[in-house]
Amino acid sequence: MNLSDDIVIVGGGPVGATLALALQMQGIGVTMLEARTQGAAHDDQRALALSYGSRMILDRLGLWGELEAKATPINTIHISQRGSLGRTRLKAEEHGQPSLGYVLAYGDLSRALDMALANYPKANILYSAEALSIQPQTHHAAVIFNLDGTEQGINSRLAVLADGGKSLAEIPGLKRETKRYGHDALVSKVKCELPHQNIAYERFTPAGPVALLPNGPRDFSLVWTGKEEEIQPLLALGDSDFLSELHRHFGDRVGEFLSVGKRLTFPLKLSYLSPVTAPHLVVIGNAAQTMHPVAGQGFNVGLRDAWELAGQIASAKPSEIGGVAMMDKYQQGRVTDTKRGMFFTDFLVNTFSNEILGLNKARGIGIGLLDVLHPVKQHIVNKMSFGSRG
Repeated sequence: MNLSDDIVIVGGGPVGATLALALQMQGIGVTMLEARTQGAAHDDQRALALSYGSRMILDRLGLWGELEAKATPINTIHISQRGSLGRTRLKAEEHGQPSLGYVLAYGDLSRALDMALANYPKANILYSAEALSIQPQTHHAAVIFNLDGTEQGINSRLAVLADGGKSLAEIPGLKRETKRYGHDALVSKVKCELPHQNIAYERFTPAGPVALLPNGPRDFSLVWTGKEEEIQPLLALGDSDFLSELHRHFGDRVGEFLSVGKRLTFPLKLSYLSPVTAPHLVVIGNAAQTMHPVAGQGFNVGLRDAWELAGQIASAKPSEIGGVAMMDKYQQGRVTDTKRGMFFTDFLVNTFSNEILGLNKARGIGIGLLDVLHPVKQHIVNKMSFGSRG
C-alpha cells in the first residue's frame, strides 16, 4: 500500500464528518470511511442535545444558518428532585447567552454535514466501507477496510477513529476502562398538555434521572433512566399505560402526557480509552469516551474533540502530522475536558441515584441553595457550554 497524503477518518457520523469538513475548509485532504450507505442517517430522528459551544462550532463551519430553523432552543433548564421542594433554574438571559443549548435531530445534522462535504470535490468519501482493522506503525497507520465486498487498504500519516461502534480490541497500546451502571435509558418523544416554553427539565429520582428536552413546537424528547429490571418492562406497556406511568414517575410540571412515539432502550455505562492516541492514530468522540446522558455532555465533548484535532492538524507541518509530539499535544490538550465531563456526569449519577438515609433531604436543600448562588450557576453554565475552556 502506498502512503496517502490524506487524513483517513473511520466513521462518517457527525463527529467524523465535522472533522472532515473542518479539514477540507483548511485545504487538507481527507478520506472518510463510512460503513452505512450514502444518506442512510438523514432520516434518523434521534435527538442530539447541543451545547451553546457546539452551536458556535457549527456556525464556524457555515452550517448553523441552515440548522437553526430545525433546532429547538433550550432557554431554561429546570432542575428538581422528586420528593423535595428545592429546585434550580438556569436561564440563558442571566448568563449572557441567547440559549443554553439546542435540540436537533441526528439526521438533520448528518444531512447538513454531508451536503457541505459534497461541495468539496477533493473530499474522498467512501460509503459502505467497513473498517476491518487499524494498525499504528512507526511511520504511518495501516487501515484495512471492506468496500463492496473487496478488501482494500490505505496507509496514512494519521488515521482517526471516530466510529463509536468500532471494536478497539485489536489496536495495541490502547486500554479501555468500563464502568457499567446497571441502568438502562429509555428514549422517546412525548407530547404534553402544557407548552414547553423552551424549558428543559432534569428531574432526579432515586431510580435515576429523567430528562425532558424541548423538541419541536410542542413535543419533548424523553430520556428516562433506571435499573434495567425497571426500564425494560416499560417497552411492553401500551401507550396509555406508559404515559400514566411516566406521569406518576415525573410529576405534574408539564401537565398530562398525551402521546408517545417509538420507545428504545440502551444500557448505560462510563467507558473511556487511556490513552486515546498511538503512533499515527487518534481516537475521538464516543469511540474515545462514552458517558451517562445526564447533563448531555457526551456528544458535545466529541464535537470538541473533532474541532480541536482539526486545529492541531492545520497548524502542524506535514512532517509532524501523526508524530509523537503532535499525538502528545492532542492528548494533553483534551484530557482535562474529557475527564471533567466524565467526572461531572458520574458525580451526578452517584449523588442523585440512590436512597441513602438522610441524603434525599440534603440533595433537596443543595438544589434549592444553588438557585441563589449566581457565581456557581455561572460556572456550571460555562462548563456545560464550553467544557474545560468555559
